Amino acid sequence: MDLANLKPSQGSVKNRKRVGRGPGSGTGKTSGKGHKGQKARSGHHFKAWSEGGQMPLQRRLPKRGFTNIFKIDYQEVNIRALATLGDSEITPDTMRDKGFASRKNKPIKVLGVGEIDRAIRVKAHAFSKSAREKIEKAGGTIEVIGLKASEKENTAAPGEK
Repeated sequence: MDLANLKPSQGSVKNRKRVGRGPGSGTGKTSGKGHKGQKARSGHHFKAWSEGGQMPLQRRLPKRGFTNIFKIDYQEVNIRALATLGDSEITPDTMRDKGFASRKNKPIKVLGVGEIDRAIRVKAHAFSKSAREKIEKAGGTIEVIGLKASEKENTAAPGEK
């Protein structure tokens, strides 16, 4: 056996279709493209979403709801997570270091899930009503801090950056 004797396996290689070579070939005259129309022309190419004259799918589907462009997307941290910390003062940096908040440029909101039994000072961008009550009931204080420029980017309307 040598390179001169190699052949492709049976049925793996076919002869190309020679179109427009007379009526006896089966693909003569119009070369298998039918008569006239967009597909019969040279250079025809349909976009994947083209539906001809039919109403496009994105216009047929119902549009529902409303997106508030001024919504502030907070990272939530519960009081039960803050109760596990031994610190007397808790800041957003402390929460991020301990893994309670992962995103650096997203503001933090403290929620009232859980209980706290000692006085702590908590700094965050927002507090729920129940979290505020529980911290103050335990003798602690809260401090609402403003949003930084990098955090405002996360809350800005599309195209306002």
